[in-house]
Amino acid sequence: MRLLPIGGANRSRPRAKPLHVGLSVLLYVFFAIFLVWPIIQIVAVGFRSKSGGFTLAYVHLIFKDHVLLRGLMNALLVAALTSLVALAISIPLAILSTRYEFRGRSFLTGLLLVPLVLPPFVGALGMRLFLGRFGPLTHLVPFHGALGIDWLGRLRLVGIVVVEALHFYPLLLLNLQASLANLDPAMEQAAANIGASRWRIFRKIIIPLIRPGMFAGLTLVLISSFTELGTPLMFSYYTITPVQVFHQITDVADNPLPYALVVVMLISSSLLYVIGKLILGRSYEVATTKASIAAGPTRLSGVKGFFAALPFLVIIALALLPHISVLLTSLSSTGAWYKSILPRSFTLGHFKDALVDELAYGSIRRSIQYAALATAVALIVGVAAAIIIVRSDVRGRNLIDALSMLPLAVPGLVLAFGYLAISISFKHTMGERTPAWLDVQKYPAFLLIIAYAARRLPYVVRSAVAGLQQTPKDLELAGANLGASRFTILRRITIPLIFANLIAGGLLAFAFAMLEVSDSLILAQRTDYYPITKAILDISQRLGDGMYVAAALGVWAMALLTLTILSANAFLGKKMGAIFRI
Repeated sequence: MRLLPIGGANRSRPRAKPLHVGLSVLLYVFFAIFLVWPIIQIVAVGFRSKSGGFTLAYVHLIFKDHVLLRGLMNALLVAALTSLVALAISIPLAILSTRYEFRGRSFLTGLLLVPLVLPPFVGALGMRLFLGRFGPLTHLVPFHGALGIDWLGRLRLVGIVVVEALHFYPLLLLNLQASLANLDPAMEQAAANIGASRWRIFRKIIIPLIRPGMFAGLTLVLISSFTELGTPLMFSYYTITPVQVFHQITDVADNPLPYALVVVMLISSSLLYVIGKLILGRSYEVATTKASIAAGPTRLSGVKGFFAALPFLVIIALALLPHISVLLTSLSSTGAWYKSILPRSFTLGHFKDALVDELAYGSIRRSIQYAALATAVALIVGVAAAIIIVRSDVRGRNLIDALSMLPLAVPGLVLAFGYLAISISFKHTMGERTPAWLDVQKYPAFLLIIAYAARRLPYVVRSAVAGLQQTPKDLELAGANLGASRFTILRRITIPLIFANLIAGGLLAFAFAMLEVSDSLILAQRTDYYPITKAILDISQRLGDGMYVAAALGVWAMALLTLTILSANAFLGKKMGAIFRI
């Protein structure tokens, strides 16, 4: 038996290349069908004239129609304001959490991830009662008058920005923490030795070095807030592009205008992504130089420690406000949270109703099934992609890496609309012979599962890549030397060594799939297939106790997702920020 060299490269193993090529082909097929094809389908319809040729008429119509143009401007305004607020929140917290040690720092830093537990539209559900004309916020303002304060009328845009910023800022914070943790303190010390002020060091050294990480996080916040559908819906803010697209779903079979709207959103998001990756961004490794000396945090105690912890407490309190509002709404008796700071009477009945109500209980069960199946698909595809990215010499592995991260750059609304376009295209071509699993009006479960898996694939890939990079190849080569097959090596050596990373990535994929908004609202077109987010929206619009039962359903989901997020954080720790990097 010929022994393989322990430190040899992949090309020295003759059986590895065909296996890697085969995996690459399968991955390209997956990405082509479930990521590229939906985008092409949208672009094709958005630029197709009635005669079948190319036209810019529908895109041009968007910029001529003052309502549609105003919706686009509002979407850009919300994205810009949300990003600025998130940046103002994240920079101080990132510096305090990485540069200073004070009592309760680890606990408070963990609580900063709480906003990831719920999508902002569920938080908006609770904020609707909190910001009501005679809601709690009105009663906290002295001399509010007999007519109350119309928060949701005059300040609706502000409400949307605040709710979205308090939800999306962890995406930026995690990137900033990872960037700051890898900076070489010798550069700052050298600048301080020649008399540079702290502000000058921050502006001239720290900001340029963390720029790629900062812009990566900002890009995620911009794209996410620009295409956020649920929050404007909950605030009844209809003059914004995502909601305008959603309201035109019923005409999508015969009207190319919604496709043109989505194309404009896709182009805008792609420009943000390209700017971040090619113009403003060097590679993450280049920007975050290896520290030449250990950078220990500065210990703060007493009054200084309290003031260091104070920003954490303020932001956590504000970030928890939508969740607390949802919780209080779910505990309030129907109509009891009106003209008072707190509900006048409480009940647990809404939680029972959420488990008894056929739509609510069924949506919980279906969401768990959809999310579990989607996570399984994402794990299979993610492990295969990580093996190609880290362990192979196959040409194009960088392209596979980029395609794996594409769902972070492409808005969920765009992909969801693309799957809807594919379903409609099959119905036009095949009519009644269309397979049920491709017809969203008959059986949307298949496309929902695939959409969830594709959207959450980056979390699994990043986790698996991190695990493989930390795992030496020597053990795998030793197994090959003993005659083990590639599958046996994968099953008995590779997977066990990166199991913690896979669990963390899988938990995140499951958590975010459970409360995916865009895919659920657009693709789930039959009540008996509603996932939990579509059920929350539907129930919240029901008269009487609808708002309260929807809030209870959101709390059940919040409890489940809190466990998954905390579990993922326990597995990954400080490496969690790497999952949210494009």
